[in-house]
Amino acid sequence: MNKKLAAKRMIMLFLNLIGLMFETGVYAYLWFNSFYPSINHSNTGLKFFVNGHILIIFIYFVLLYFFTSTYGGLKVGYLKPMDVIISQIVAAILVNIITYAQLSLMNNWLLPVRRFFLLFFVQTVIIILWTLLCNVIYHRVYPPRQILLVHGDRPYEDIVRKFNSRSDKFNIARTVNVSEGIENICDVIEKEYRTVLLWDLDTYKRNRLLKFCYSRSIRVYMMPKIPDVLIKGSDAVHLFDTPLLLIGEHALTVEQRATKRLIDLILSIILIVLTSPVMLITAIVIKLYDRGPVLYKQVRCTAGGKEFKILKFRSMKVDAEKDGVARLASKNDSRITPIGKFIRSVRIDELPQLFNIFIGDMSFIGPRPERPEIIEQYSQKMPEFVFRMKMKAGLAGYAQVYGKYNTTPYDKLKLDLTYIENYSVWLDLKLMLLTLKILIKPESTEGVESSQTTAMKNPSGEKADNE
Repeated sequence: MNKKLAAKRMIMLFLNLIGLMFETGVYAYLWFNSFYPSINHSNTGLKFFVNGHILIIFIYFVLLYFFTSTYGGLKVGYLKPMDVIISQIVAAILVNIITYAQLSLMNNWLLPVRRFFLLFFVQTVIIILWTLLCNVIYHRVYPPRQILLVHGDRPYEDIVRKFNSRSDKFNIARTVNVSEGIENICDVIEKEYRTVLLWDLDTYKRNRLLKFCYSRSIRVYMMPKIPDVLIKGSDAVHLFDTPLLLIGEHALTVEQRATKRLIDLILSIILIVLTSPVMLITAIVIKLYDRGPVLYKQVRCTAGGKEFKILKFRSMKVDAEKDGVARLASKNDSRITPIGKFIRSVRIDELPQLFNIFIGDMSFIGPRPERPEIIEQYSQKMPEFVFRMKMKAGLAGYAQVYGKYNTTPYDKLKLDLTYIENYSVWLDLKLMLLTLKILIKPESTEGVESSQTTAMKNPSGEKADNE
């Protein structure tokens, strides 16, 4: 890491820590002026000296830092301001819930919640103002990176659109086809650019450009292919003096399967109990709307291609697929009922899948289950699509956290394989926490655009005239 980049990261970390200190300061103020006096009055045997007060406040700061970091709330300048704000607000909510439970135990009874609402309100104001200020500072000190896009013969407009959506951070200043020659491209890079985007190049040319950029400390963004994702999840093996990478089947160990199943059972039972009033009300409203069935059952595939019936609250008209053709929901889909539009936007339609998890058809975290006919259709153009069925299907997963509803099937596959190749119980717990964040992000529930309907015919992203 060069000195300039290290200084940049230190500055942003320092600014983020100041923001967390402001939030912790609000808690410290309420601790000394409200929480501690109340606890001390109710529980006269509980007295804190200076070190005890410092420890209580330090624990709050550590929890706030942990959850903020987990949700990406420290990535000012890297993520969009609204993403950072949402991340920090979700982190503050979780920390305040944990702290409320902690202080209530110390009090031997539930504390009044109004002070915690005041705490959260003031913290939200601090989060919004401080994030916006840090974002302004970041972009004044660090202007958008000027990027050279090196591409092959396949379309590259989509990746240009995505980078341009972050014009505050990136600017694709020039695009060049790799057919212009590696030597010419290297000459352009060395003279004009410190950041390069390699998009869909064959392995030989990509490796030459990658080694050239690496030797000159030039930043490279690169589109991974399926083998790259598999290699990333490999293990280094030292059998002799030649480095080797081991790419295995990545089947879960007995301990991992038992832990994953235990977590699924405990959480599904708790959530079924907690959400039962919501599910009951939803069922009544759907039934009253058009007298149709409340639940929608559909055949999906899980690990090893095993079929099961997934449960959802019906969000579309009864005859939504009367022609028998399987297709994804599109943006502003006329088949979705007014009730369905609401329950889809807040994810209530997914709640019956808790019963699928309870009986073992699904897990909380894993690749989303697809319909057999869609799997067959995708696999004809993208044989690697079946790789995602090495793991039990999930209610949420890596592709849902880091992608969108309308992310292309090829990109979703790479995200799912990233999860499979790097599986750990900790990764599951992290994705569960991150799933709470995406529940309040509307773009994660968008349907596919009309321009994306060709993805069903062309899931790998290849040009249509190659079919």
